[in-house]
Amino acid sequence: MNSIKHLLYNYLVSLGLSETVSEFLNMLALAIALFIIVFIVDFIIRKILIQIFTQFASKTETNFDDLLIANKVPRNIAHVIPLLIMLEFMPIVLTDFDYCENIVEKSLKVFSIILTLWIVRSVLNALKDYFKTLPKLKDKPIDSYIQVFMIFAWVIGIFSAIAIITGIAFIHFITGLGAASAVIILIFKDTILGFVASIQVSINNMVHIGDWITFEKYGADGDVIEINLATVKVQNFDKTITTIPTYALISDSFKNWRGMVNSDGRRIKRSLSIKLNSVKYLSKNEVDKLKSIQLISSYLEKRQNDIDGYNMSHNINKELPLNGRNLTNLGVFRKYAQTYLEQHSAINKNMMIMVRQLAPTTQGIPLEIYAFSTDKRWENYEYIMADIFDHLIAAIPYFDLEVYELPTGSNFINA
Repeated sequence: MNSIKHLLYNYLVSLGLSETVSEFLNMLALAIALFIIVFIVDFIIRKILIQIFTQFASKTETNFDDLLIANKVPRNIAHVIPLLIMLEFMPIVLTDFDYCENIVEKSLKVFSIILTLWIVRSVLNALKDYFKTLPKLKDKPIDSYIQVFMIFAWVIGIFSAIAIITGIAFIHFITGLGAASAVIILIFKDTILGFVASIQVSINNMVHIGDWITFEKYGADGDVIEINLATVKVQNFDKTITTIPTYALISDSFKNWRGMVNSDGRRIKRSLSIKLNSVKYLSKNEVDKLKSIQLISSYLEKRQNDIDGYNMSHNINKELPLNGRNLTNLGVFRKYAQTYLEQHSAINKNMMIMVRQLAPTTQGIPLEIYAFSTDKRWENYEYIMADIFDHLIAAIPYFDLEVYELPTGSNFINA
């Protein structure tokens, strides 16, 4: 081995070169030879490993091995043997430069830690991609868990590298960090909060990838596309991306529309404001006229007979409409709207259907429609709701009612 170490050195000295120059040129020649050997070995092993993984992947049904190749796991593993060769033969190259040997050796050991982290990261990325293809896990925050593992791996790797550089035993180095734990917690505050939040979000089943959420504080209204350790990405319906801190999901209030998506219908909850002075009692002639509306003709017939029978049996003086029982145009219209919804083909008949009168306001009497559309897709839902209100708004004048609206300049001009 000595003859190999100084093969070129002895030859250069015999040529009359100084010992210093001969040592340097000898080291340079050995370094070039070692790098060439390492490069060739790395190239051959990389090609062999990739070929083996590719052939193996083509024969298996699972796509996990394909994901290992896509995330460069074989390529990273191929660097291990060349690195071991460097660690073994670098002392021979630096045999005459003892002061450099320690530095280079530590550098190679630090690089070995980095290479290990690369391999771990590529394997975890392959696992992440594989888990996302599984139906039971594709809506889970896999990214968060992978990031947590990588953070721990990087922390251990950095501490190990510092321990190698300083020459302090790893266990002693970790023990010495106890005093600095408060500073470490402060630095990694967001990471710790995100980690805890990711666990709570997953355990409590609060958010899945693909859920439609509304988070007014952060201007988010769209589908969750990614859940990471620190952030949740939401693609809004205008195709913009909103980033929300993960811990905000447990510290603030947001709306998750998953329940609606999984239900049998999407709620329609909107009101019409009826002008107060358009509400009135209906005379017999007006009731008879409204009987021509097919949806409520049988209801009016039955209701009018009941009212007339009550008024007669109680000797009610009907010269004044206020006396006794009467039909109002608002009540009849409310019944019409209820019947119209019950017979609408796009309304789910197995869920609540209600037309209710809310408390009067300065803008009239709100008449609220409460029902559920069978089609939950946004575009179709909006079409169904618009179709219902188009019809009801157009029907209101037939009942001698008016929709309230704030006066405009033209109202004062016409007045």
